[in-house]
Amino acid sequence: MKTTKTLCILISLFWITTSNAQLLERLGKRVEDAAKRTVERRVERETEDKTNRGLDGIFNKKRKKKKGKKKTKDNTPIIGSGEYNINRAPDFATGTIIIFQDNFTKDAQGDFPAKWDTNGSGEIVIINNEKWFRLGGNSKYIPSVKETLPENYTIEFDLLTQGLDKKTSSQAWIKLLLEENTSFQTPKNWCVVELSPCQFIESRGVVEKVVDGQRQIRNEIGKDYRSQINGKSHIAIAVNKTRMRVWMNENKIVDVPRLVPQKATVFKIHTKGLRDAIDKDEVYISNFKIAKSGTDNRSKLITEGRLSTNAILFKTGSADIIGGAENIIKEVATALKEVPDVNIKIIGHTDADGSVEKNKTLSEQRAKAVKMMLVEQHDIRFSRIITEGKGETSPIADNSSPQGKAKNRRVEFIKL
Repeated sequence: MKTTKTLCILISLFWITTSNAQLLERLGKRVEDAAKRTVERRVERETEDKTNRGLDGIFNKKRKKKKGKKKTKDNTPIIGSGEYNINRAPDFATGTIIIFQDNFTKDAQGDFPAKWDTNGSGEIVIINNEKWFRLGGNSKYIPSVKETLPENYTIEFDLLTQGLDKKTSSQAWIKLLLEENTSFQTPKNWCVVELSPCQFIESRGVVEKVVDGQRQIRNEIGKDYRSQINGKSHIAIAVNKTRMRVWMNENKIVDVPRLVPQKATVFKIHTKGLRDAIDKDEVYISNFKIAKSGTDNRSKLITEGRLSTNAILFKTGSADIIGGAENIIKEVATALKEVPDVNIKIIGHTDADGSVEKNKTLSEQRAKAVKMMLVEQHDIRFSRIITEGKGETSPIADNSSPQGKAKNRRVEFIKL
């Protein structure tokens, strides 16, 4: 019995030992596999980290290279470095000699403006206490300019559109025309810049030129200006012989070197395809001005010693400048900076409306307002400029006509 029991115990111990050994062996393999997987994952992570660091290094070098691109002595990028230095042309420069101007201040609300002609309809309306000329949906409008437009001139006006929506027709147009006659018949020589107020597709816009009844140019503008023409905008046109440029809110949208026919010297606005309904496709204009493009005011002031302009506009009875001053003031400031030992006198003039005393005071205030633009906006030293107001005492034209009064309301710059 004892032998049998001992044998059984030994067999049990052997089996347990064998099982434990097998278990340990299996555990050892699992530990070994786990260790291998851990090592593999670590290698993968390290490889991935190194790869990421390498890629980051490449991209960072590219970024650094972009930030530190080579430049010439004048601090402009070298062509071939991946970027180009683009120098744009100067902004629109308004003409200096006004030949037609209409703010509709003397026209009654509801009337058609006295200085315009049309083959359709239109009326003066008041929007935010300002007078605007509402144009009809299918009409031509001609400002009554007393003289033939010169070779070089500018046209400016504020444009307001209301009620444009997805149903505004793609065939709706606001046309800027130059034609050979003042009638409403189709001429043989004309050109046009067509602005589209359509909102549901990209603004198409067209330029066209016709000479002796034959079309020579017709092409799409190719710029999307839907957001600019929807609401209030400023339209500026510059004509230099045959060249015509158009800006909308200081963004040039048209520049065609040979668009204007030689005989096309009458400006017209033509509306077409607009919905003639209240609150739908409404088009208004205001602050309309045509002015001759004069000579270089910088050289004129320095060489001739005198510069006179009526292009600087003020509110009626006020010294608040409302337009026309920016370009002239910039030219005068440039001249003063180029010749730092030159001092000037600014003289204000008015027309004969109002009393002599009030006009003298007003002209002094206007001269001072122009001076402060030079001082505050262009850093011209205050002591280099003196001012004077002569009111209505030095007219250069007859005060009995609107044209004469416009010429008398002027600002002079005198070299001292």
